Amino acid sequence: MTMTVPIDFAAPSHEVAHQLIGWNLTFNGVGGRIVETEAYDREDPASHSFSGPTRRNATMFGPPGHVYVYRSYGIHWCLNFVCCDVGHGAGVLIRALEPLEGIDVMRERRGLDTLKLLCAGPGRVCQALGISGEHDGLSLESPALELNAPLASVDVVTGPRIGITKARDVPWRFGLKGSPFLSRGFR
Repeated sequence: MTMTVPIDFAAPSHEVAHQLIGWNLTFNGVGGRIVETEAYDREDPASHSFSGPTRRNATMFGPPGHVYVYRSYGIHWCLNFVCCDVGHGAGVLIRALEPLEGIDVMRERRGLDTLKLLCAGPGRVCQALGISGEHDGLSLESPALELNAPLASVDVVTGPRIGITKARDVPWRFGLKGSPFLSRGFR
């Protein structure tokens, strides 16, 4: 992982989620700018870690700076970065990227040409980047992953998380202001 300005993944997930906006993420040379994230914490009833450790969510209770990959609705893989202290159970869901590198590979994996929809949603991100359950627990220090700080400051917007039924009003969804690559716009 290449980071010009380090992110402290041991920090609370909502802080990390905010900081990640504008960073470039690639997996095996394919990826782009992070334009949307959501934070989850063990004290949060919408989090996979809320009820404690299970075989499915064990990575969330491990050391920060690793990826937690899970299957959503039995269909889509979703990518999270583990945050906070070991045993805490918190993470940041990568909801959307602006495609910048390996676009032809993304188009082939996703089976579409529309740039705007390649990585607009957590399931689309994983499919476009080629991330699956076999990557659960991978360290962010892995040579396959690159995470680079933005070259300029970014404007971040905040709002309630989407696609959940519990704690929907918690304003832990973060996005790059004005980005056309969000999974859904902010109010």
